[in-house]
Amino acid sequence: MLNLGFLASHNGSNMQAVVRACEQGELFARPVIVVSNNKDSVALQFAKEHGIETCHLSYATHKDPDALDAAILAKLQDHKVDLVLLVGYMKLVGQLVVNAYRKRILNIHPALLPKYGGKGMYGIRVHEAVINAGEKETGITIHHANERYDEGNIIAQCTVPVLENDTAQILAARVLQQEHILLVETLKNIASGKISLD
Repeated sequence: MLNLGFLASHNGSNMQAVVRACEQGELFARPVIVVSNNKDSVALQFAKEHGIETCHLSYATHKDPDALDAAILAKLQDHKVDLVLLVGYMKLVGQLVVNAYRKRILNIHPALLPKYGGKGMYGIRVHEAVINAGEKETGITIHHANERYDEGNIIAQCTVPVLENDTAQILAARVLQQEHILLVETLKNIASGKISLD
């Protein structure tokens, strides 16, 4: 059984979808730790309510970036995490964590990478850019996370139509629904061996 670790900054709705899939027996995996750089995040509160270990680690707890990186890695390793999921984590993952979990860190991005990715392209900004460009479809990408924003190998993608009267907020809500589905399906395929991370 895969031990899942999550890095989150805010709501962690994708984490919530994964946790519920595990609880319902749909996904054969075990959520073991949620680390957030935001001590007041909904993600931490949700994890506590569902009996999952939580930890707040940020520049408020570790002023030195290398010390913060080491602290996050220690938490993941202490909980024997097999797979790290970035679920709305608004920071670049540190080099120690990247090296220790090479090809074992997954990020979910609300666009069809390589389009609309990179530094500063997150949240509503992505959907605004998609609409402003006149795209007829967008989607979701699950990819390996590495030292650079949104540049890791693509593991899974799905498309979402952009409708004529979409605002960025309406499009974001439609994409988020599909994120939950794609992430759980991808994890099921990893757990069953249908998708190899190597």
